[in-house]
Amino acid sequence: MGLQALFFYLFSFVAVASAFMVISARNPVYSVLFLILTFFNSAGLFLLTGAEFLAMILLVVYIGAVAVLFLFVVMMLDIDFTQLRSGVLEYAPVGALIGLVLAAELIIVVGGSSVSPEIAKTISMPIPAIADRTNTAALGDVLYTHYVYFFQIAGLVLLVAMIGAIVLTLRHRDNIKRQDIPTQVARTPKTAVEVVKVKSGQGL
Repeated sequence: MGLQALFFYLFSFVAVASAFMVISARNPVYSVLFLILTFFNSAGLFLLTGAEFLAMILLVVYIGAVAVLFLFVVMMLDIDFTQLRSGVLEYAPVGALIGLVLAAELIIVVGGSSVSPEIAKTISMPIPAIADRTNTAALGDVLYTHYVYFFQIAGLVLLVAMIGAIVLTLRHRDNIKRQDIPTQVARTPKTAVEVVKVKSGQGL
């Protein structure tokens, strides 16, 4: 067993254990912290396979933005998680069905590569050698040439989802004063300044 294999089993064991703790921890803050630990170990696995760009994206985007955002939302919002978990059993059959579908896909992928090893050699766009093209450049070549339209569509879908979330969560209150910029810009000195003549002896 080499050093690389040792780190592979270490990162894999910690990633699987922390992923299990994400769904089993009672405190949601602990769940987010275990999720961050899972991302760290997944980034280590990406580094072992030579995908350093994906490892850095996982650290910067998912840990630096998504997981930290989850942590702040969970800590700052007063959410009754007991009430949220009360209806979990209603969606258990749907969740079990999705889990079975994902498990079947993993079994097909792993079983197909082990039964027919020549499948891995019949890929349409093989990865070039590191000496010829770096990992980041090869990923950019595939993403921004062959799949550029799918990349743009994914960006539009995320934009629509973000706008929909903002619209659905936006609540207007009647008793709150709001700034009206067009009205402020259209003001003139006559409407902005009022000169009041106070009689002698009747001032403040």
